[in-house]
Amino acid sequence: MEIILLENILNLGNIGDKVKVKNGYGRNYLLRQGKALRFNKENLELVNKKKDELNKKNTEVKNKFKMIAKLINNKTFTFNKESKENGELYGSIKPKEVTNLIKEKTQTDVSPSHLILKDELNKIGIFKASLNFHTEVKASISIKIDKIQSK
Repeated sequence: MEIILLENILNLGNIGDKVKVKNGYGRNYLLRQGKALRFNKENLELVNKKKDELNKKNTEVKNKFKMIAKLINNKTFTFNKESKENGELYGSIKPKEVTNLIKEKTQTDVSPSHLILKDELNKIGIFKASLNFHTEVKASISIKIDKIQSK
């Protein structure tokens, strides 16, 4: 499937680029989310006319995410959880819990889809995670999991 991108997409292209993607990805994600249009002459002309407007919108979104990234970059967020004797948690910590803690501590709007975890958060320790807000805006955080002290 050939499409025209309406926003910059990591590892795919920039606004106005004509790219070839698999049918499912194009139809179910890019077209449905409004990130692209099917490639044809009318859509190509439309995107070329609207390119300045799309770039301006993209810059506004990027600047908003830069502010958020600046607030949370290199910060450590701590969870206190019950764990077994060997340090494993009774349940893993989900991305939604992490983003809720970030929202609570920094009053910023972070979506679970921005969070990229390298490891599963299922034991005591410090874990690195990255947040991919935009193709050009990223942040790194640490997630520290401590054991709840029993009385």
